[in-house]
Amino acid sequence: MMNLYSGTTCPFSQRCRIVLYEKGMDFQIIDVDMYNKPEDIAAMNPYNRLPVLVERDLILYEANIINEYIDERFPHPQLMPPDPVQRARARLFLFSFEVELFSQIDAIENGNSKQQERARQLLFERLTQLSPVFAKQKFLLGEEFSMLDVALSPLLWRLDHYGIQLPKQAAPLMKYAERIFSRQAFIDALTPSEKVMRK
Repeated sequence: MMNLYSGTTCPFSQRCRIVLYEKGMDFQIIDVDMYNKPEDIAAMNPYNRLPVLVERDLILYEANIINEYIDERFPHPQLMPPDPVQRARARLFLFSFEVELFSQIDAIENGNSKQQERARQLLFERLTQLSPVFAKQKFLLGEEFSMLDVALSPLLWRLDHYGIQLPKQAAPLMKYAERIFSRQAFIDALTPSEKVMRK
């Protein structure tokens, strides 16, 4: 059985929980207090960060690596594109999410007020620029829910929590967010701490 050591408020852990629930497989989630991590997390992950996936003698960390492993090991429903070219493009998207969007989370959660404001502004701009995509298609890669939607959804869920109010022109993005938030796997993957992040 797979064990996922998951931070109860960690957006990266939330990604992995969503994938596990989308796959509907046998797994156990071990909730970890982000501010009081047990010592064995550092023993499993040299960066002492969550999430960490343990399956027998395999230990994986970093959400995107964990999620691709789960997707390959349990191919239904497939969340990464089957075509190598499309899959490579999807990985580039995932990388750009990390660099442009998720890199701002640390500044919002731990930075001074100037750093927080700058991070909020960057997220506001990037997400507003992304919004027109959803006027034409249901999900990031078209009509099918994919790993890209999994990756982006924890950030969209936390917009209120991070004090980010998107403008009216981001309405297609917010409709897209509601589509994801209504998925059963997304609902099942929410921790009690995450449920209260959104008004």
